[in-house]
Amino acid sequence: MASPRLETFCCPNRDESTQFVLNFQPRFFSAICIGSASVSLIFAILQIFPKRKGYRSLGQYPLPKPGSSSRILLIISFCDILGCAGILLRSSVWLGFPNFITKMSVINSTEVWPTAFCVGSAMWIQLFYSASFWWTFCYAVDVYLVVKRSAGQSTIVLYHMITWGLTVLLCVEGVTMLYYPSISSCENGLEHAVPHYITTYAPILLVLIVNPILFGRTGTAVTSLLKGRHGVYTENERRLGTEIQIRFFKIMIVFLICWLPNIINESLLFYLEMQDDIKGSPLKNVRNAILITWFIMGIFNPMQGFLNTLAFYGWTGWEIDLNIQSRREIPWDSGSTSAAAADVYNPTVDSSLNYQGFIQDAKKSMNGNGQQHSDAISVLSEGNRISNEHPKSSSPIYHGW
Repeated sequence: MASPRLETFCCPNRDESTQFVLNFQPRFFSAICIGSASVSLIFAILQIFPKRKGYRSLGQYPLPKPGSSSRILLIISFCDILGCAGILLRSSVWLGFPNFITKMSVINSTEVWPTAFCVGSAMWIQLFYSASFWWTFCYAVDVYLVVKRSAGQSTIVLYHMITWGLTVLLCVEGVTMLYYPSISSCENGLEHAVPHYITTYAPILLVLIVNPILFGRTGTAVTSLLKGRHGVYTENERRLGTEIQIRFFKIMIVFLICWLPNIINESLLFYLEMQDDIKGSPLKNVRNAILITWFIMGIFNPMQGFLNTLAFYGWTGWEIDLNIQSRREIPWDSGSTSAAAADVYNPTVDSSLNYQGFIQDAKKSMNGNGQQHSDAISVLSEGNRISNEHPKSSSPIYHGW
């Protein structure tokens, strides 16, 4: 799993609380991590593969370009997959070559390669999971700005600068403070490790505190957007608004399940570390709680990759399109099916709502608040399996990747 204790474990003079959790059933714990990471990795990759249904274009309009929120969701999935792959590799080495790991645990006789692998794998995992946290925060910011009509595809460049810049900066700063003056002789005491733990848990706390607020405000604003599109609030629009709010709820539930055990475990470990005798009988319940949350982390941290794809897209794993040629071709659909509703609203605007994760780029030829509303709801409704057609429209429902 992804815990800053694993970077601390790379120090030969690691603290007692870190030694306590990592010495408890290490082979069984590594096996659990391997199983969880393997399942998550396989199904997460299945989820993001191109799907048979593909994307369709309407009438004479070209295939839309991905919106920034769509790209953010895909980047989050890739970060989760890469972080999960790091957990799988590290746990496999720890389980298959236990003697390799023990060579870095003796003070003044630490070997280079075991230590390098320990530090490298731990930093790889922290880097991509930290990036996943920052991108999750950017997703909440982006959907909020879309509703406020203050965001567009150009903001993705800014998000890249913020997320990767902060991720690399905080990871390097935290690890540098942790391994000062060198990996083979880390400083003793809790103080030198505090900056590392802060840089690890700061983005987690940011998502847990700020994202629900942004999602709540976005969900409230969606109702006004849906009412403003046609001047009425139909059953389809009510259902779409509910689906969008449910989607935000799923994202936060997945994040809470996967990372709240880390915060609880780390808080208990810090409490245990401040005690004079961590093996005393009065602390038995604390030690048991630490071990329980430690194994929960080993199961749910790697599973975030798969659970996130379920929250983003729903289950689409078996709909993989292995035909490369068919993905290169753009299937067209007759625009005549929507012509009957042209007197009510522009069919290209409403039909764009049925694209999963895409903003239709016909706005260059359209003006007015209706198109702004369509762009916003198109981003927010990505991944929903629900038709948002006007009752008078006969245009078909499309579900994309």
